[in-house]
Amino acid sequence: MKKTDKNATDQIGYYFRKEKWLLLTMTITGILYNVGMVAGPWFEGQMVQYLCDIIGGKKRPSAMVSLVVCYVLTIFFVQFMRYLKRLYVRKFANNISKNMKMILYRNLLYQKNIEKEDAGTMMTKIIADADACVEGMRKFTTEIFDTGIVMIAYFVMLLSYDWRLTILSMLFPPIAYILAERLKVIVTRNVQLSRESSGRLNASTLERITNALTYRIYGQEKNRNAEYELYLEDYEKKAVRANLWENAMQPVYQVISMIGTVMIIWFGGRNVLGTGWLVWNIAAFSTFFACYRKLAVKSSKAAKLFNAVQKAQVSWKRIKPYLKETQEEKCIEHTQAALLEVSGLTFAWPDQNPLFTNVTFKGKPGQILGITGEVACGKSTLGRIFTGELPYDGKIAMGNISFDGKEGYISGVGYLGHQPELFDGTIEENICMGKPGDVEEVLHAVCMDREVALLPEKTHTRIGSGGVRLSGGQQARIALARTLYHKKPLMILDDPFSAVDMETEKQIYENLRLWGKDSIILLISHRLGLFPKFDQVLWLENGKVYVASHDRLMQEKEHYRLLYEEQERGGNAYAE
Repeated sequence: MKKTDKNATDQIGYYFRKEKWLLLTMTITGILYNVGMVAGPWFEGQMVQYLCDIIGGKKRPSAMVSLVVCYVLTIFFVQFMRYLKRLYVRKFANNISKNMKMILYRNLLYQKNIEKEDAGTMMTKIIADADACVEGMRKFTTEIFDTGIVMIAYFVMLLSYDWRLTILSMLFPPIAYILAERLKVIVTRNVQLSRESSGRLNASTLERITNALTYRIYGQEKNRNAEYELYLEDYEKKAVRANLWENAMQPVYQVISMIGTVMIIWFGGRNVLGTGWLVWNIAAFSTFFACYRKLAVKSSKAAKLFNAVQKAQVSWKRIKPYLKETQEEKCIEHTQAALLEVSGLTFAWPDQNPLFTNVTFKGKPGQILGITGEVACGKSTLGRIFTGELPYDGKIAMGNISFDGKEGYISGVGYLGHQPELFDGTIEENICMGKPGDVEEVLHAVCMDREVALLPEKTHTRIGSGGVRLSGGQQARIALARTLYHKKPLMILDDPFSAVDMETEKQIYENLRLWGKDSIILLISHRLGLFPKFDQVLWLENGKVYVASHDRLMQEKEHYRLLYEEQERGGNAYAE
């Protein structure tokens, strides 16, 4: 049998062992508190007996005062132990929640297939399941003491008074456990449906907010609001149903457990009258009755605990795959300009035909290679491969360093996606990304220096989330400036000129030539005006990549020639 790694983060025991000192403290305080709980019924029985004796003239009132003082001091100690136990239980749960979510968030960063499922729904499920697991672990740990130990203590005390009556009255609490076990399927199913509905509602809320302007412009607000109300109504119904099954059954469990009090009143009363199995006084009857009542209440909570633990088990099975420690991708250090060699590069999305196959080319420092092709031919995907984000077959080598897409990624790659990906900070912060230095030079390289100079706070101007305070062209140039600022031996630029005019495009290109004289630039674009100036062109067509000069492609590839001529007639190319 395969042994389980005790330190594996996808094993529930890992989280308990990690908090072993807290568990030890909880054990000591929990035992003191719960064993001390039996003192309550004993004192209550004695006080009833003392009261009867005082009324009958057998004891003086001062005796009751002494008993009450001892009772208060005992209860104070017991409740203080309860406070300490609950304090450390809460700390225990908080630590587990922190550790578990830290591992989840870290591992999700390396989930290559996270795009397969709606991100909002996925995160809602995972975090809700993590919370359910933590709550189940907390309740389990708490109830070991608050239910398990105290029930044993009560049961032992009951046996010491009358073992026959104890067995007879204890026939009913197990019925509550059996009922809870039978209902676990219904409880689990309704909780799961509630979570799925919550995920759909969260995703719909995010989608409704993100596309609010589009729906308003096209007159679809009422339709989308109506659809959103359906998601909301569905969640309300499923959440109410789940809460009803989860919480409303505890009174039923308690009623079943308390049926045994009928036996105690009947047979315990006969003991007091001297006609039963034993001869009791009032103190014995009161103590026995109080003990059983408290035990019955605890047993009903134990039944509810079963439901909580069962729910946690279901949640644990779902999040367990995400808790496996994911190895951080290996970074292959490369900071020097070197020859780029690509051979046999092939890529396919899962369960699909290859997007392109056997891509082979070379690039030298100082060269700019253009990548283009028809719509959806894989231009951007080819660029992303060099970042190590996508798995592929084939080889990529820079100088004497090579890797095959399974070993990691090269640190010497800069990347500009066709989405700027700016954050809510200043222009300088968006460019520097924590690296100190002067941004004026790269702003000049992307023809943005004059526009920034006109802003109220210059490079310290905040641009809003996603660069919302800038135009599309300005956003693209700030993102390009960031790529140039963090210059790398290989730079992938995906459509860097899509939102700039022809004159600005020409000037930025000239600056790129100077800026990248010791780097290799792969420039992806659907605008072909600059392609005659590139050192090589990669033309993607029907899953194949043709590598040649612009002039050669004009002669050999009709689709490339037609596309270039069409753009030139439309004014999308500039004259020398």
